[in-house]
Amino acid sequence: MLIQRILAAIVLIPLVILCLFFLPLMGFISIMVIICGLCAWEWAQFLQIKTIKNRLLFALIFTLFIAIIYYLSTLISSQASIFKYILLASLIWWLVALLLVISYPNSVRIWKNKCIKTLFACFTLVPFFIGMVELRQINYSHDSFQGAFWLLYVLVLVWATDSGAYFAGRAFGKHKLAPKVSPGKTIEGLLGGVILSLLISVIVYLSNYFTISLYNLMVSSIFAILVSVLGDLTESMFKREANIKDSGHLIPGHGGILDRIDSLTAAIPVFAAISLYVL
Repeated sequence: MLIQRILAAIVLIPLVILCLFFLPLMGFISIMVIICGLCAWEWAQFLQIKTIKNRLLFALIFTLFIAIIYYLSTLISSQASIFKYILLASLIWWLVALLLVISYPNSVRIWKNKCIKTLFACFTLVPFFIGMVELRQINYSHDSFQGAFWLLYVLVLVWATDSGAYFAGRAFGKHKLAPKVSPGKTIEGLLGGVILSLLISVIVYLSNYFTISLYNLMVSSIFAILVSVLGDLTESMFKREANIKDSGHLIPGHGGILDRIDSLTAAIPVFAAISLYVL
């Protein structure tokens, strides 16, 4: 498993760098629309949509939905305000998700309905898409790479949290974090991931690349780090209820797209909301 994760990372990291730094903004946005569509394809399993035809239909409708949201926002002069309120609303969604995870499996009776789980897909993937776009286009007209570096920073935070938790959990893990949702995760692993990510945040601040106060950077980063774990747990909860191990098999060692970006679907919008609109 570790070897598969390393090999997948060797392939995926250059692709991520390529998309972040070398695609024009519209190219990046198009890729994000496609990724959200692939996530919708996998999310269809949570809705017990089993036939390829119906899963494809659900994915295409959701992809079109994401594209329409962005297109309509470009026609409105207050695009930033629309994105702002969606990102701020995502903070409420992840608070709700936390309560659902804590109360699992009792919470299942609240969200087992297909319509509610479809709404959860919107609450998860739409703010993720908008957060990626908002961070990528930071100061784009003056420095087309600044937003890419912001996104890369959040990606590294999440990867560090995941990797730190993996190795710390294997070495020191004794106390289960959420045994009913994800039995493999431990409190010691969480602490290892958080410590590693915070060290990266301090190093980034000391580099003086970003014009942001230490307080704003650390608060935004801490919330992103913690909610990234919640994103992972939330997807694990949905998979457990749907009785599936992986959301897909596209990425060796990581399962599907959702398995790889579950943490990011939480961390990206929360970091964007707090750093851009709260602090």
